[in-house]
Amino acid sequence: MSNIVNEFNEYRTKMNEVILSKENLVIKRLWNLDTNTYAAGALDVKTKELLGLVASMVLRCDDCIKYHLGKAHELAVSTDEMYELFAVANIVGGTIVIPHTRRAAEYWEALQEG
Repeated sequence: MSNIVNEFNEYRTKMNEVILSKENLVIKRLWNLDTNTYAAGALDVKTKELLGLVASMVLRCDDCIKYHLGKAHELAVSTDEMYELFAVANIVGGTIVIPHTRRAAEYWEALQEG
């Protein structure tokens, strides 16, 4: 897997362990809600992850974008589907999303090389 993918995953894992080791109940509950939000329900997991990715792009959270790209890759989202999603994010978020789209495209390519 690409270096940028490995670096992101290793850092995220390491820091999640640090944060969760502090036993803060509010943080644990918030993260639990986040996990449960993306579980299958009336909407399937793939749809929820893609919604999360669009929201992350519009909110311009590069770490969130990488996380959801990774999940989308695991869920076998196609490159055509991903670029339609990028189009939606850019329409909703405006041109300020373009730099995040560039980084998202770079990360998506790295995931595809994986």
